[in-house]
Amino acid sequence: MNATVAPGITAAQIAEGQQLPALRHPVTATTIVLGALASRDWRPMHHDKDFAVERNGVKNIFINTPNNAAWFERYVTDWTGPRGRLGRLRFEMKKSVFPGDEMCFSGVVRKLSTDATGCHWVDLDLAISVDGEMRTTGFACVAVPADPSDNPWARKGDRWTP
Repeated sequence: MNATVAPGITAAQIAEGQQLPALRHPVTATTIVLGALASRDWRPMHHDKDFAVERNGVKNIFINTPNNAAWFERYVTDWTGPRGRLGRLRFEMKKSVFPGDEMCFSGVVRKLSTDATGCHWVDLDLAISVDGEMRTTGFACVAVPADPSDNPWARKGDRWTP
């Protein structure tokens, strides 16, 4: 059975300066530990509170880098829909995210472009804040469909140049 997948957002629906909807997520110890396990990060500061406090001098266990990346990917693809295809992602973790924090993701469209192959790209400035305090800043470049019939995931080889 072939299911039709709604394209989500298309290039025509995006404008420079557009704000992405906020995503809020309460962080628990489970959020942090599962993220560390999923990325095979066995370093104790991501699952052992005593180690984090006594050896690292922080208040608790904290989200690791791959978990942060996964949250940004989710945020971007929740906005684009299933046909949004992440091309590039970079971020800088300025301060840790701990259990009890509520992460608030925000983003803004900085640039729209179309490459030589006809792929539509959106450059995004991204951020994670907790109680209004910036914890992580980032950038993503994501391919979006030109129209409902387009699918960046169908691009291969020379047609995919992130």
